[in-house]
Amino acid sequence: METRVRRIDYFHATVKDRPGEAFEILSRLRASGVNLFAFSAVPCGLGNTQLVLFPEDVHSLARAAADSDMVLIGPHRAFLVQGDDRLGAISEIHRKLFEANVNVYASNGVTDGKGGYGYIFYVKPEEFDRAAHALGV
Repeated sequence: METRVRRIDYFHATVKDRPGEAFEILSRLRASGVNLFAFSAVPCGLGNTQLVLFPEDVHSLARAAADSDMVLIGPHRAFLVQGDDRLGAISEIHRKLFEANVNVYASNGVTDGKGGYGYIFYVKPEEFDRAAHALGV
């Protein structure tokens, strides 16, 4: 698979940190036909979790959230990279960003165990267009 870099929108929602909360939300999204490119959950404050949702279709997520009274913050922008997992794959992305003087302030990556990988990274809003240009997207 050729390396593909794309701009991606994401939203976050703060929910109570309790068993089954993510399951309930993800189940409602599935029932509403919302497909996610990625999902993460991180603690934020005492008793709360921040869910980060990367929808394939922003409008379907917005409709599903409105139907379930879920408060979404966003959209925000990030980049999604997918490709063949090979030595140095992510460093090539970072080299291009470095040469464009763009700072990555957060990122997450994972391999699929079958030779592919996914990588999401975040840059400051004022550097987003420069990063996109450096990566050809």
